[in-house]
Amino acid sequence: MSLPVTVTFMLADWIVKGLKDGTLERVGGVIREVGSKHIVTWLREQIPNNSTVNQLGELGRSVQLTQEILQVTSAVSILNLGVSVIGFAVIAQRLKELEQRLQQAQKLLNNINRKIDLSFYANFRAAIELATNAFTMTKTENRRSSALQAINRFLEAEHIYTEYTDIEIEQKSQIADEYLLTLSLAYLAEARCYLELEEHDTALRRFQEGSIVIGSRIQKYVKLLLTFNPAVYLQPQFRGQIDLRRLTRIYQWLDPTLDENAVFDMQRMNLFMLAQDPNNSKWVQSIPGAIWDSEIDWVGKAIWDDPKPQIYARLPKTLAVMESMIETNRRFESYQTEVQAISKLGISFHDWLKLTPSTEIKPDSAELIYIIPSKPL
Repeated sequence: MSLPVTVTFMLADWIVKGLKDGTLERVGGVIREVGSKHIVTWLREQIPNNSTVNQLGELGRSVQLTQEILQVTSAVSILNLGVSVIGFAVIAQRLKELEQRLQQAQKLLNNINRKIDLSFYANFRAAIELATNAFTMTKTENRRSSALQAINRFLEAEHIYTEYTDIEIEQKSQIADEYLLTLSLAYLAEARCYLELEEHDTALRRFQEGSIVIGSRIQKYVKLLLTFNPAVYLQPQFRGQIDLRRLTRIYQWLDPTLDENAVFDMQRMNLFMLAQDPNNSKWVQSIPGAIWDSEIDWVGKAIWDDPKPQIYARLPKTLAVMESMIETNRRFESYQTEVQAISKLGISFHDWLKLTPSTEIKPDSAELIYIIPSKPL
């Protein structure tokens, strides 16, 4: 059956032009029209092929330029661009990374006699192994039965990590983001099971429900990291690291109607407040533990030492954390459009996984393929 999509290593010139002039935008794993929000392209990561000959240098440079326009290479997220390339093996690896990060955090939290409950990560890993085994079974009834058992465990993980996330955000904790990301993986693993079973409608519903749960909590976390005076991120010492454009993109995720002028107007009084308090004493006293916690981060320091240099040094990284969380949320939400496309195009999930350029030679630098529908969806 001929599908109404083009699969290519190269974006069409009209899409590149649209990204440059602002009529198109990348949101997570899709490129869409800014006005109508119609999808014009899905993005999918590719495993680099080092065996490809280097006779495609000019094409490779063009691919790299396109990816810079997409700002994919600068976007750090625990989730892949497409649900089709984040299978159970990838989820297991991401989960392992999060667990290791929490184990490192535990060493710091020991200083205030606080424990992190890591026990359920073992159950989550077991659920992933159960799901992996389920979809290698040949008998349909066995495959479905095992998959449903795995789904029940993923549902349990969702409830547990939602509670953990809420507790950590309420406490303004430095590990709230780790639980948020774990929660994202739990929803993703469940939805992936339904996709493997070709239950597209149920997978879509779970992505939609998960987006509400995850998005609302990421919003709280981002607002927490902005602090009561976000103008602190625009201090002169961050010239070349943080600019108004980056701060504006964060605010636009919270409120798409805002532009740079609006964000600057919001910060006028905040900048004045910083000037009135050159030591930023009020801001330092109110800073959330998610950025800097004196009980954890000031252990062994003299009481007369000034913590501000250490706090300020963390702000560029804190802004990057906000950007990463927003990117993760957008990628999770874009999975919905991928599932909707599968249903609308009338193909199976497994056929969607197999989509690849049929005639093009893969350039060395091509890390993405682009799935372009014959008309925007």
